[in-house]
Amino acid sequence: MLQIRKEQMVTFEQDALRRFEDEMVLHSKEFSPELCEIIGDEQLRVALRQAMARAARYGFTYRGPIRLFIEMMFLCGSAFDTDPQYPALGEVLRSSDEQMHRAEQIHEGFLDYLERVSGPGAENVRKALRDLLIFARRPLTLSRNDFVAGILQEMAGIFPQKAAYVGDEALTALIHEGVAEARKYGFATVRAEAMVVVLMFAFGHGCTYDPLYPWISRTLRDPRIIDSAARAGRLEKKALTWLEHVVAGNDGAQA
Repeated sequence: MLQIRKEQMVTFEQDALRRFEDEMVLHSKEFSPELCEIIGDEQLRVALRQAMARAARYGFTYRGPIRLFIEMMFLCGSAFDTDPQYPALGEVLRSSDEQMHRAEQIHEGFLDYLERVSGPGAENVRKALRDLLIFARRPLTLSRNDFVAGILQEMAGIFPQKAAYVGDEALTALIHEGVAEARKYGFATVRAEAMVVVLMFAFGHGCTYDPLYPWISRTLRDPRIIDSAARAGRLEKKALTWLEHVVAGNDGAQA
């Protein structure tokens, strides 16, 4: 009788995991080709492994739910499960329902988000990135006294569909979280705080450590940059470079 030792079973599981990861690399490139091209295969695999581990913590062990979790990562950021912009997703993930039922609920919300926020062919997202670039290039007129109201107005101008979908209450919670995150790195100016908040709005509240956007975390944690003002300036410059690259690629694709 054929017997399979424990070490052989571990090897089989590791091989299956590698094959699934390879499959998700190809799927990711189809789902989000621009972002995957920017970050490259090595960083993409880092993001996928993190997403699969995060999905497993919610009991997602089947291929379909894990793939959906990965798609939500691209759509809403790697930390979408704890993001104040998407409280319903976290509630579903943390419920005691069977994983396929939870995945179905998330998928329904996913389709609703695509229709109401992203728009046909993600046209609303592309316009939002262009408007975000305009925002990053122009002088900021916000003051400390009207910061929350001013940022809410900016968000509604940059991505009105998403701002309406998320709502002012959740966006206000995101603003406070962004300000606290900015101050962790010594950012004291209104412009620097606004930059972190808007990055969270655009790329998810976990963007400061998201493997999909490594340029953010690398800049914030670069030991060579001692001065906080210089760090904020470098982050703003990196954001401009990234946005210019993405917007130019989107415009080229449409031409």
